[in-house]
Amino acid sequence: MSLCCLNMKLSVIVLILCCQVYAEDKVLHIDLYVSGCSDSDGVGVFGLDGEEKWYADFNKGKGVVVQPPFSDPLNYDRFYEHAVGSQEILKANLAKCIKAYKNPPEKIVPPHSSIYPRDDVELGVENTLICHVSGFFPPPVRVRWTRNNQNVTEGVRLSTPYPNADVTFNQFSSLPFTPEEGDIYSCTVEHKGLTETLTRIWEPEVSQPSVGPAVFCGVGLTLGLLGVATGTFFLIKGNQCN
Repeated sequence: MSLCCLNMKLSVIVLILCCQVYAEDKVLHIDLYVSGCSDSDGVGVFGLDGEEKWYADFNKGKGVVVQPPFSDPLNYDRFYEHAVGSQEILKANLAKCIKAYKNPPEKIVPPHSSIYPRDDVELGVENTLICHVSGFFPPPVRVRWTRNNQNVTEGVRLSTPYPNADVTFNQFSSLPFTPEEGDIYSCTVEHKGLTETLTRIWEPEVSQPSVGPAVFCGVGLTLGLLGVATGTFFLIKGNQCN
């Protein structure tokens, strides 16, 4: 399947190859390859069932395997060179489309964002904060992180734009961190569809130990001791009467 997005000023051309595996008329898996370009950027990415598997990092000049080693990832030998070659073809087609359609204004859809930890939060234990940016067009977005109002860049990763069925895009930014009480983190998103930056705040929630069980145990122990003392008193009085 080939999709050419023409109703935009910068005109992104996206070629989507989609392979579906069927069993008893039900889709088991969707394998996706996206190769796209704008006048200033490019993308080449493989995905499976909505998850990124490999992408071409044109800034670093190499392909990046996103799958962890234990998942037995595929061999992507020469895929980066293929992605670079595709960019030349796409840019030539982009110029033709812009000329043929007289550079129509682009459709702009602003993003939504959310921020959450990858794992359950324990103070002092390493974790990862994730900023999910969704439903925007055109790509990409810019994401900035802060910790206690100070910019953080070390370890930050931004995924390549991943397409949705409605031709909007998703991107994920991740920040490795060690949660400490009182820390405040923020994820700020910039996109041409936003009139102002979109910022989400996150801070560790420190659960206080409940005093209920201790109170109930204390009251129960006190009543028990009073009962023992009362019983002992009447036992002694009874013996004296005898």
